[in-house]
Amino acid sequence: MPIIGATTIATPAGGSMARRYHPVDAPVPRLICCPHAGGSASYYFPFSRAMAGTGAAEVSVVQYPGRQDRHREPFLTDLQELARGVVEAVLAGDDGRPVSLFGHSMGALLAFEVALQLRERAALQADRLFVSGRRSPSSPTTENVHLRDEQGLLREVRALDGTGASMLDDPDVRAMILPPLRADYQALETYRYRPSRRLAIPVTAVVGDGDPRTPVDDAAKWGEVTAGDFDLHVLPGGHFYLVDQWPTLTELLAGKLAGTGRVPL
Repeated sequence: MPIIGATTIATPAGGSMARRYHPVDAPVPRLICCPHAGGSASYYFPFSRAMAGTGAAEVSVVQYPGRQDRHREPFLTDLQELARGVVEAVLAGDDGRPVSLFGHSMGALLAFEVALQLRERAALQADRLFVSGRRSPSSPTTENVHLRDEQGLLREVRALDGTGASMLDDPDVRAMILPPLRADYQALETYRYRPSRRLAIPVTAVVGDGDPRTPVDDAAKWGEVTAGDFDLHVLPGGHFYLVDQWPTLTELLAGKLAGTGRVPL
């Protein structure tokens, strides 16, 4: 069931790719948000509302196939293919305003790939990239969570201490959540970064000081994937630090987005 009050950006194929919960009637930048593995657009509802209140940006949140109102669509297990869909949605909604990207965890890597594809495929330079709770793609990873059995997948989710992890004790909830989660982990873990594909825009990285999967030193390496400016912010909390830090995160991003304009190629 579609979420009441949300509008959509349609892909050329007719499916809905992103949600705008709080349209802003002003020429403010567009901020495209990419959720974490297993996540959905509605997770960003409070952030969208808060950002709209600042007047700094209008938030659109990517809704991955296979969840919520897209639950009948097949999952995507290739991050580059998922990025292509996001790019098409961004272009479909292009109205001349500057576009920035934010992604948390898997969403950080997806937002990075979207920024690359926007430039390579459409000659559209994103204004800024915000990455959260994810090591830089320049840091090698050998994770294989998507190949684990159900109990192995559950252990990973609980280790990250995500909001609602206790709900996974319910077999019906597990049956609904684990398949898209596994698909997302496959997309994340099979992605291969090529050092020759670098950005030229400002990148801001944010990480929790107690994140068990993203050491601060690895988050700092996001500076290696862009020729633009880079800054790192460490906030209190674990992998899902943003649950308790939405106000701080909103203030940080609003400050960075203030006065932005479309970046020339």
